[in-house]
This record gives sequence, structure tokens and C-alpha cells, in this order.
Amino acid sequence: ALLAARSNKVQVSMGDLERAKDKILMGAERHTMVMTEDDKLLTAYHEAGHCIVGQCSPDHDPVYKVSIMPRGRALGITMFLPERDQYSASKRKLESQIASLFGGRIAELMIYGGDRVTTGASNDIERATELARNMVTRWGFSDKLGPLVYGEEGGQPFMGYPGSQGSKVSSNVAHQIDEEIRAVIDCNYKRAETILQENISILHKMADALMKWETIDKDQIDDLMSGKDPRPPQDDNETSKPIYAKQEKVDITKPVKTKINKNKPAGQV
Repeated sequence: ALLAARSNKVQVSMGDLERAKDKILMGAERHTMVMTEDDKLLTAYHEAGHCIVGQCSPDHDPVYKVSIMPRGRALGITMFLPERDQYSASKRKLESQIASLFGGRIAELMIYGGDRVTTGASNDIERATELARNMVTRWGFSDKLGPLVYGEEGGQPFMGYPGSQGSKVSSNVAHQIDEEIRAVIDCNYKRAETILQENISILHKMADALMKWETIDKDQIDDLMSGKDPRPPQDDNETSKPIYAKQEKVDITKPVKTKINKNKPAGQV
């Protein structure tokens, strides 16, 4: 409703609802942030890399939208949304998430080379490392270390004093933990690299589509992933149609006629 009012509309359209939903899910658009064409293209390849790896990885959440419009602190965003409520995650799903997180950095490497890789993947690397660490030290997904928790602090604070400390791991176990985390990262990094190498033509086409429209949705992404040319985005004239198909004018100067059912007792509706 606020977006419709700012556009001087008298009715709320489906397009207004879609933009409001995107603002909540992906953050507010930063139209004041000026990016060069080179920066936009690099961001387009980065986000396309995330999208393609996610789409080609088993058990990964489906993609919702990909955008190179700056939102919040991000220059671009690839939004994945689960199809239903999820309360736990499998090992395969977590590994697919790690692979897709590295998709952006690998796409930059493939297109621009090591000298032009940016810091845009810093948060991706942090999240991937955290996932791998939790898989090894908290969720028991390491065959070598087994279903044990490592490095957790136990106990709760009491009257201002810290809780009791959990058992600290030995240097040998700490070394094994680092090796297992590295193994998880390396395995899924290589998997993402293979996916992008096999889909390099789709990577170029998706980057071109992002440069053309800035934001692409699930239908356009499905076209690209199947080797087709992406359909144009939904016509704004269609999304600007009011959500109420029928309106009736009411003359407030005339009394409203109410039909009374005489068969019912007084006070009964």
C-alpha cells in the first residue's frame, strides 16, 4: 500500500505486492548507489555463478530471484527459497550449500582471472567455512572424528560468573579437525568448479540477462538452465492491474437500503 501511494496510485496492484515482498526478502533497493558497467558485469557473473551451482546441486533450495541491483550492503543477491518448512538439513544439502557459496568466487576466477578476483566473496567464504566447521565439530558428519561435539563451552552463567568450560581438544585432535574442515571445503569447491566449467555458456547468457534486466526470476532462470533464450520479464502493465477486479460506486448522500427478512424474529440476523 505504501509503494502504491508513493507512485500516486489509487489501487494496490500485484506488482506493488511483488516489490514489497522483494524488499522484505532481499532488502531495500539502493538506487542512489552508482556502479560502473564493469562492476555490474562482474557482479552479474558472480551472482550467476551462485545461481548455476545451486540449481545443479542435489537437495539445494530452488532459486527465487537473482539481482544485480544493490540492496543493503550487497552489490547483488541470489535468493534461494525452500519449497516447504524445514527443520533439519541433510549432509548432502549442507554440502550443496557450501558449493553454491563458492560459485560466485569461482565465476570471477574463470572470467577475470586471479588478479581481478574481488572481496565480494568474503561473506560467502565465511558462511561456507562456518557450515563446514559445524558439520565436523557439531553435527557429526566427519567419519574420522565421529558423532562428537568438539570445542563447545558448557554451562550457563550464574550470578555474573561464567559457566564451566567444556573439555578442550588436544593439539592432535585440533589438527584433525582442521584437516576435516579443509577436506569438506576442497571437495565442494572442486564440485562447484566442475559445474561452472560444464555450464560456461549458461554462465555467459545469465550474466547477459542480468545486464539487460538487472533482476531475473525463476521462470527466466529455468529458460536459461534448459538452454533456451530467457523470456522477457512480466509486462509491468500486467502487474500494475488492480487486485480488485470489480468496484462499485456508492453515493454517500443517499441512505443505504437494507433488506429485512420478516420471517426471522427481531434481533436475529
